[in-house]
Amino acid sequence: MKVDVLLGLQWGDEGKGKVVDVLTPGYDLITRFQGGPNAGHTLEFEGKKFILRSIPSGIFQGDKINVIGNGVVLDPALFKAEVDALELSGHPLTERLKISKKAHLILPTHRLLDAAYESSKGSGKIGTTGKGIGPTYTDKISRNGVRVGDILHNFDEKYKTAIDRHKEILKQYQFEYNLTELEPAWFEGIECIKRFELIDSEHYINNAIQSEKKVLAEGAQGTMLDIDFGSYPFVTSSNTICAGACTGLGVAPRNIGEVYGIFKAYCTRVGSGPFPTELSDETGDEMRKTGVEFGSVTGRPRRCGWIDLVALKYAVMINGVSQLIMMKSDVLDGFDTIKACVAYKIDGIEIEKFPYDLNDGVEPVYVELPGWKTNMTTMHTEDEFPEEFNTYLSFLEEELGVPVKIVSVGPDREQTIVRYEE
Repeated sequence: MKVDVLLGLQWGDEGKGKVVDVLTPGYDLITRFQGGPNAGHTLEFEGKKFILRSIPSGIFQGDKINVIGNGVVLDPALFKAEVDALELSGHPLTERLKISKKAHLILPTHRLLDAAYESSKGSGKIGTTGKGIGPTYTDKISRNGVRVGDILHNFDEKYKTAIDRHKEILKQYQFEYNLTELEPAWFEGIECIKRFELIDSEHYINNAIQSEKKVLAEGAQGTMLDIDFGSYPFVTSSNTICAGACTGLGVAPRNIGEVYGIFKAYCTRVGSGPFPTELSDETGDEMRKTGVEFGSVTGRPRRCGWIDLVALKYAVMINGVSQLIMMKSDVLDGFDTIKACVAYKIDGIEIEKFPYDLNDGVEPVYVELPGWKTNMTTMHTEDEFPEEFNTYLSFLEEELGVPVKIVSVGPDREQTIVRYEE
C-alpha cells in the first residue's frame, strides 16, 4: 500500500484541513509531516468551527489513528490548549493521536528568539508568525534541539542546557524578556504530551504500509513557502513539498502514491514577500471580504490576487501532483471577469517558467475569462456547474496538465463536489 500525500500548491491557507477531513473516511492513518503551530487548518461541519494547529485534520473521524510525525515541531503549551479545546467538544484524543519521539519541541526561548531575530531585521522583516518555528528548526539542523523523546530521558538537563544557550544569544540582541511568565504553561504542556503514546513513528508508519493500511500524509503551509523551492527568503523553515513527506515521516519515495495538490480559485498570501498577482484595490478587498481571508491562527488579513499559473505549474512539477483540488470557487461567484496569470514579464521579457528570484519587478501577464455570476454554494453535483465555470475548469486543467478531481463551493464539509467518480 502507498502513502498518499495532500499538500498546498500556493502560499498556504488553501483549505487543506477541510479536504483532509473529507478524504479521511478512505484512510486508516492520517499523519502530519512538517510545520508547527504557525499553520492553522480550519474545519467546519455540523454548524461548528474547529481550528487545528498541530493535530492532524483526521482527528474528528472516530475510527482513525492520527500521527504527529518527526518532521513537525511541537509547542507543548499550544498543543495543550488545542487538546483542551477539542476534548471539551467531546473528541477523545488519547485514543486517536500518537506523537513521534523524533518531533522537536519548541521551547519557550524559541519564541523569544523568533521575536529578537525579527526585530533586528528592521525593514527586512520576513513576516514570521512569532511562534518560534524558525529557531526550533535552526536548533534541529545545528544539532542543538530538544525532542519529544527527550521527555523520557534526562529531560531536565537537556532543557536547561538548551535554555542557557538561548539566554546567551538573547543577551547579544539586548532583548528584554520574562521567561518565568512563559514556563508554567509550557511545562503543563509537557505533562499533557505525556498522556499520549510516544512512538517511533517511522517504524509505526512503515508497519502500517506493510499491513496494507491506507495512509494519508497531510502537509502544512504551501509549496511556495518551501525552504528550498519557495520565494526565498520569504519562506518557512521546513520542506512543504511532497519530498518533505518522506523525510518528515520516514517513508521511502517508492512508497508515495497519489499526490493531491490543493489550490484556491484565486491566490492569497500572508505576511511579507513577493506576490506578482496581488490586487491592492477594490477587487482584492472584495476577495478578502467574501473569502473571509484572515489567518486562522494569527488573524492577520491575507493579501489577495488572481490565480498565478506560472507558480502553480511550478508547484505541480516539483510535487508530482496527480490530482488537483480547487478550493473557494464560490468566492469568485460575483465577478464579471476572471483573470489568470499565464506568464511573467521581467525587464520587458516575457517568461513562463518560475524564476530564481521572484522580485518586485515581476509583472503578471493575464488572460481573461468570463465570470459565472451564479451562487455556487448550494450546488451538490458538477452537473449544476454553470457553463462559464466549466470553461474556467477546462482552462486550468489544460494549462496545468492535471485533472481537477474535487471542487469546493463553501466552507462546510458538505459543500464539496467530487468529479470523475471512479
